[in-house]
Amino acid sequence: MSKAFTKENDADDQDGLVAAAPLPAGGKNYITPQGYARLRTELLELMDVERPKVVEAVHWAAKNGDRSENGDYLYGKKRLREIDRRIRFLTKRLEVAEVTDPSVHHGRDQIFFGATVRYADETGEERVVTIMGIDEAQSAQAQVSWISPIARALLKSREGDVVKLATPGGVHEIEVLAVSYPPPAAA
Repeated sequence: MSKAFTKENDADDQDGLVAAAPLPAGGKNYITPQGYARLRTELLELMDVERPKVVEAVHWAAKNGDRSENGDYLYGKKRLREIDRRIRFLTKRLEVAEVTDPSVHHGRDQIFFGATVRYADETGEERVVTIMGIDEAQSAQAQVSWISPIARALLKSREGDVVKLATPGGVHEIEVLAVSYPPPAAA
């Protein structure tokens, strides 16, 4: 039987890929304008630049004969599947994204999506987090998803409030010390 008509093994494609956070049932996919622009730029880069390059490389490799031992062809096909998977993911996420500009809350002391919050735990240790969208939050930059436990505990509270944070180690109290939002963009 020709290899052209056999199903490729998708298990190989899962190596090194991190599953994206699922959207909450019935929830919205909130995202900042900057996060939306970043995802859209990535999508366009994949579709207009990266994918055509890989298709060209696979086409060239396919002309070189035996495909079963052709590393360029095999790697190219695998990379093409990864790109197509990412394009589908980004397309779906951008279709359901609800762009929310946090700067509309500039100057307020209540916590909403996009707030940067400084809080203290029971031991007095202070931390700062920014509440972001699921697809844009980066923990290395002290950004948390709006569906994370810390964000859910903080949302709707105000400066000076003490809120309860449920963790696997038990319920802890944290005090909101400061709330800030990015300033509105100059028109």
